[in-house]
Amino acid sequence: MGFIKKNLLKVIAWTETDTDTIVYKFPVPDRYEIMKGSQLVVRESQAAIFVTEGQIADVFTAGTWELSPDNVPVLSKLGAWKYGWDMPKKSDIYYVSLKQFIGMKWGTANPIMMRDKDFGMIRIMGHGEYSFHVCDPALFMRECFGTIHSFKTDDISDYLRSMVLAELTDLLGECQIPALDLAANYLELGDTARDHASARFGKLGLAVDQIVIRNFKLPEAVEKAMDKRTTLGVFDGKMSEYAQYESVQAMRDSARNPSAGGAFASMGMGLGLGARMADKFGAGLDAAEKSEASVKCAKCGAKMSPSAKFCPECGARAVPEGSAVCPKCGKPVSAKAKFCPECGASLAAKCPKCGVDVKAGAKFCPECGAKIK
Repeated sequence: MGFIKKNLLKVIAWTETDTDTIVYKFPVPDRYEIMKGSQLVVRESQAAIFVTEGQIADVFTAGTWELSPDNVPVLSKLGAWKYGWDMPKKSDIYYVSLKQFIGMKWGTANPIMMRDKDFGMIRIMGHGEYSFHVCDPALFMRECFGTIHSFKTDDISDYLRSMVLAELTDLLGECQIPALDLAANYLELGDTARDHASARFGKLGLAVDQIVIRNFKLPEAVEKAMDKRTTLGVFDGKMSEYAQYESVQAMRDSARNPSAGGAFASMGMGLGLGARMADKFGAGLDAAEKSEASVKCAKCGAKMSPSAKFCPECGARAVPEGSAVCPKCGKPVSAKAKFCPECGASLAAKCPKCGVDVKAGAKFCPECGAKIK
């Protein structure tokens, strides 16, 4: 009896020494036994599972517990043997970490197929992180670690990762978010995948706390097409300025590299000349269009081509608005001209009745209304 009391295990505790251990079986050497009155210390973010004769007797939360039939009712029922706690009893204690295990990685080993309205069928790759914690230690023991001495995150990470990927794959197929808008929905997709995965994790006694999407990578061909589209959008309406910029850059490079100066200079001159010709050609077209639109018939005011000989509306001789007609040769002349530039005839005329100067070609006096011969 004295030998037994000498080898009693009085204090039972676990101090975590790493960040990835989920379950730790407290070691009980052969010469020690757990007896009535032993102190069980359970720290914050821990739970202790008391197992005796192959059955879970109780789960202890944070605090210091004295092991006795009053504190462990199941143990009292199972342990009604003839010694009645005066002799040691064979039992096991498993500590379970309840903290949140963060930074667990997930990534797509194979591309995820999805239908996109802009690019059709595409394949995307993705990666990110997730975190979880044990919410039901007894269920976690029965479903996952059993009676092994130590259980770490590496022992279950592959299985948990597969559940996260399954939820994300299913979600991407159902949400129908365009590939170009995925980045704007990372948080929403992660939270939705977490909510959907909670039931699967719960069956293991676990709770998934967060699923973080770091990036979804599109195929290289799609990314190149997006880059080209972005470049065209940036230079929309500014191609001439871009050509001028390239010509300046080419001349600067040729100055720094004399051996290649000829090639770069000719390239820069070509780009600059092309830009200037494009500008002049465009300006000429604009001027021509403006000139075309500004010529009007002096009689009816209808628009007509500067080269037209007759007005397409009234059929009168084509005289632009603000011009006159030489009474001798019939050529259009400026309203302010005194002589015809074609035949030299005098364009000055007077009203035979009131003597007021009238425009060449006028048929009636603007003052008295008399007919001009």
